[in-house]
Amino acid sequence: MKVEYATRAVEQDEVRESAESRKADGQAAAPVPGLDPSRLGTAQPAVPERDRREVVFDIRELTARYGSNTAVRDVSMEIYTNLVTAVIGPSGCGKSTFIRCLNRMNDLVPGFSADGQVVYHGIDLQGPSVDPVAVRRRIGMVFQRPNPFPKSIYDNIAFGLRVLGMKDSLDDRVEHALKRAALWDEVSHRLRSSALSLSGGQQQRLCIARAIAVEPDVVLLDEPASSLDPIATSSIEDLMHELKRDYSFVIVTHNMQQAARVADVTAFFSLSQADENGDRSGVLVEYDATQKMFTSPSDQRTEDYVTGRFG
Repeated sequence: MKVEYATRAVEQDEVRESAESRKADGQAAAPVPGLDPSRLGTAQPAVPERDRREVVFDIRELTARYGSNTAVRDVSMEIYTNLVTAVIGPSGCGKSTFIRCLNRMNDLVPGFSADGQVVYHGIDLQGPSVDPVAVRRRIGMVFQRPNPFPKSIYDNIAFGLRVLGMKDSLDDRVEHALKRAALWDEVSHRLRSSALSLSGGQQQRLCIARAIAVEPDVVLLDEPASSLDPIATSSIEDLMHELKRDYSFVIVTHNMQQAARVADVTAFFSLSQADENGDRSGVLVEYDATQKMFTSPSDQRTEDYVTGRFG
């Protein structure tokens, strides 16, 4: 076993030296062995060229702080319609802070502040005249752990619809949301039962159904499968593939295999070098099509992370 690991390490060093040599000679980087998404799960279809993608978010020099602590600094990127965007990176690099900026969920945290712009369909969501509640109506969110309300399955879906005045054909809306979340067949006979009686995977799909019931434009998912078993995780991933025809998804995940399976494009965040006070903040290192990120990343830090050398 030691010989196998030693051989693999030597092979990786040779690949890295070869890649550095090719870069020095101005040649295209060779694909990194072991990072082919098709070997990690379902390979994604080719992503449309950048000039053919429709932008849903244009993030410009976003910096987010909790008090004096800077969580993410100077993030600029575009997020595209009807694609799944994965956000990956080591713990503490601001991934969750970043996606919570997209629907102003961080506003609920005491001491939070943000600079820069989060432009959503031409509107800067950071603007003082923007209603955060209206933002969250258009940009839904599913959290790391399932958080159904202590109500019936039916009332979990109907709650947001009632609050927003979407009461016409309420039964049909509830049924449609549960069907879209691939949950209807499992719960249609017990809609008045407590949502807390569902399994963990069913509860998370219920939360997705609750999010899409109010017809959002974007769904944010903060490690939605981290507490689920492999079968439930697969159900969530299949659901994202199905629903991205109608919604744009941004998902935070620590699971490289999951990012390779579900994401069309991937953003890699990491920690900056320590400043004069020893503080570090999250920075965007690289953002590209998932296939490229996992086979021929442009930045050595990305390659080191996706191959497991750190993080």
